[in-house]
Amino acid sequence: MADSRTPAPDKSGAASPAPAVTRAAAVLDALAASATGRLTLSDLSREVGIPKSSTSNLLLALEEARLITRHGSEFTLGRKLVELGAAYLGRMDEVQEFYRYCEQASVLSRETVRIAMLDGTNVIYLARYEGHPAVRLTSNIGDKMPVSLCAVGKALIARLNWHDIDEMFPDTAELPVMTPKSLRTGAELKAQLKEIREQGFAFEDEESTTGVVCLAVSVPTRGAHGPSLGLSVTALKATYTQEQGSQMVKELKELAHSLGNPMG
Repeated sequence: MADSRTPAPDKSGAASPAPAVTRAAAVLDALAASATGRLTLSDLSREVGIPKSSTSNLLLALEEARLITRHGSEFTLGRKLVELGAAYLGRMDEVQEFYRYCEQASVLSRETVRIAMLDGTNVIYLARYEGHPAVRLTSNIGDKMPVSLCAVGKALIARLNWHDIDEMFPDTAELPVMTPKSLRTGAELKAQLKEIREQGFAFEDEESTTGVVCLAVSVPTRGAHGPSLGLSVTALKATYTQEQGSQMVKELKELAHSLGNPMG
């Protein structure tokens, strides 16, 4: 552990073509990862690995840009980030079509539906349609979730080639655990991925939240550089039926086709 009086070695920016930008990003990442959402100058100096004087100048520039906000001796993420995030999502045709479809769908309009993007071994939730007010204990927009813990994550990595999957998740790899039903090893995950490929959708059975199940499908990628997107729908296990699940998957696949093939 780094000494509380001195910063750790510079963990960002040293090999970057624009070190100040890289360190600024590291500050935002540290604030986003903080359990309380608040960090002091000393905290951030240690996180970024540069002296307090340099960190102070960095924080001043971020504050002037409204990317962070000062609260006494602590700092939080700034509202400008919300504006930037909204602008990013507002320009994603897939997100707009997602909401339009969910509003008119006979089944999904009454459920909690989400669209997510693959980010390494995590997914990031981009949008959420809430047609079922009882299911609100699931991930929020902008949240990250390990792929092994959620149906949409498993649906997305199931379409990768096996070589990449093996590199990401060796058989003995220990996976994050959130409930007694969470997958524990890379071998368990890959066994599920085979089933997902065969049936064309992923099913999560109380693996991230007790009492909640989830179904998901991947979206065909638009072009060579399109984002890896997936769709999921959440339901309470106590009232979930296989017939309901079949109807949900049918509409998820229709929406996925619409998002991946906008011309029909």
